[in-house]
Amino acid sequence: MSIALIVLAAGKGTRMQSDLPKVLHKIAHAPMLWYAMRAGSVLEPEHSIVVAGHGADLVEASAKDFDPEAQVVLQTEQLGTAHAVAQAKPALDGFEGDALVLYGDTPFIRQETLEAMAEARAQNDVVVLGFEAADPGRYGRLVTDGEELMRIVEFKDASPQERNITLCNSGVIAAKSDVLFDLIDAVENNNASGEYYLTDIVAIARSRGLSASVVRCDEAETLGVNSRAELATAESLFQTRARAELVENGVSLLAPDSVYLSWDTVIGRDAEVEQNVVFGPDVTVESGARIRAFSHLEGAHVSRGAVVGPYARLRPGAELAEDTHVGNFVEIKNAQLHQGAKANHLTYIGDAEIGEKTNIGAGTITCNYDGVFKHKTTIGKQAFIGSNTMLVAPVTIGNDAMTASGSVVTSDVPDGAMALARAKQVNKEGFATKLFAMLRAKKAKKQAQND
Repeated sequence: MSIALIVLAAGKGTRMQSDLPKVLHKIAHAPMLWYAMRAGSVLEPEHSIVVAGHGADLVEASAKDFDPEAQVVLQTEQLGTAHAVAQAKPALDGFEGDALVLYGDTPFIRQETLEAMAEARAQNDVVVLGFEAADPGRYGRLVTDGEELMRIVEFKDASPQERNITLCNSGVIAAKSDVLFDLIDAVENNNASGEYYLTDIVAIARSRGLSASVVRCDEAETLGVNSRAELATAESLFQTRARAELVENGVSLLAPDSVYLSWDTVIGRDAEVEQNVVFGPDVTVESGARIRAFSHLEGAHVSRGAVVGPYARLRPGAELAEDTHVGNFVEIKNAQLHQGAKANHLTYIGDAEIGEKTNIGAGTITCNYDGVFKHKTTIGKQAFIGSNTMLVAPVTIGNDAMTASGSVVTSDVPDGAMALARAKQVNKEGFATKLFAMLRAKKAKKQAQND
């Protein structure tokens, strides 16, 4: 059965105290909206529809960054969840598959949970995702009769007996698309909030002889984010889960609580990550690599056997081949280091290609930017770049070539050649002694004037 995702993302999020739409606040470097869209993608939806409201242009841009085929529809008035879902109806005109309603501010619904809902939908007209709450609070309650779901009652409208129910509503609902919108058309707003509740469709479905059931999930999956404090809690929950998953899959984290991961971080088994390492978006670390303490990686690929850090920074476009070394206070940006290449100390390599087994000396800088354009530095195999070399791009250093320490290299260096590009040293006898004497006398005179 084909499926359509409907992701509700129209809320302003007043408690966030932000001009940014609530669903665009980030967890582990990704907007919350993307988590719902990613979870739903496991079902291979035929349509992905995002219902936007506040900051709709920003929400649309973000949705399409994740999925260029996503459709964004507008909810101009905030009249409740049923009203929000109804805005997707024109976009699904003629669609005969199932519809699944998700929430852009509920980022932790697992893909396996949505698969279970899809399976349950094959046996029931309406399927609701529920959870047993440790503290039900103001959640909507699921009223059941055995395995059958009879209705959902909002806390404001619940009787004292209904408020004692601990099986609570997540808001996630699946039904055949035409059935969903037909049920929504029958929803009224005669309730304590004067809103059109999506939850009312269960009782309406039952009154029409349709079946309804509950798929249960862990309460943590249903965590909604409505404030900065809840956003911080969600970040902490993500990091805890992601670290545990890495360890379970064979990654060594020396101090797990000090490692911060991105939502898309990939690290292979037998890799080792030391303390205080931060992963930005789009990082892959292959099996057997080692990321040493206090390093920051973003948009980088680290191959098997490579060592990064301590105190290294890999920026977008950094590509490290097998057995490369990037050491302390080395920054790599948009550059490829081939197998066995090393840059161990105090170096910047940007817009460059470094050949196999080449050694980059301490203090080397690829001068890649002329104030307008970026230029490339190419260094061949088994070259040796002396300490404190400035490579003024565009420039090519050949295979087995070398540069003398302190050189400013502005021209290509042929294979096997050594570039020596520094001013001739001149020693002026006695000049330092005279200069220091003059400066000390000047300082003493200034102090005397101030006393």
